[in-house]
Amino acid sequence: MATHAAHGKHTRQRSPIRFEQHLPVDHRLSTVYRIGAGVIGVFLLVFGILGVIDHIGFFSTGGDTVAGLNTNGALSVLSICVGVILVAGMLIGGNVASTLNMVFGVLFLLNGFLNLGLLDTPNNFLAFKIQNVLFSFVVGVLLMAFGMYGRVSSSLPHDNPYWRARHPEASERAEQTPSRRPG
Repeated sequence: MATHAAHGKHTRQRSPIRFEQHLPVDHRLSTVYRIGAGVIGVFLLVFGILGVIDHIGFFSTGGDTVAGLNTNGALSVLSICVGVILVAGMLIGGNVASTLNMVFGVLFLLNGFLNLGLLDTPNNFLAFKIQNVLFSFVVGVLLMAFGMYGRVSSSLPHDNPYWRARHPEASERAEQTPSRRPG
């Protein structure tokens, strides 16, 4: 602070980024976020419903196989809950879907690591097998990629709403500069 006062420079405080102000509801990035949340959410819903229909024990560690993945009642109900949240994010779209994708992507990755450590132990209450762990990793990475698409990159285009929110001074200068048309 003292350095800025001594040199007479005026520094502008950056306000927190509020993406909902910068991304229109019908922005093309919203489609990507919706697709990611929708496809994975519907798969989890179907997986969970099929698991519940099989009347598997709620905390049965033996589990049963549904769609190539091991499951029990607890995992089926959890899959239905997460699927409903992701489908709701798909219906809302925009930054809600993007944020849900990123948050659940991280949670799926953490879940994969946690259950990797619990394989073949009596604490494996979700009846995970190695294919479930791999599925958690793949879904986590996919959700994170869908959620971060167009939001996180070293080379976002200058018309991107997230770039504009992070670089307000440059964005203002670009808007003030008259566009030059080739003559």
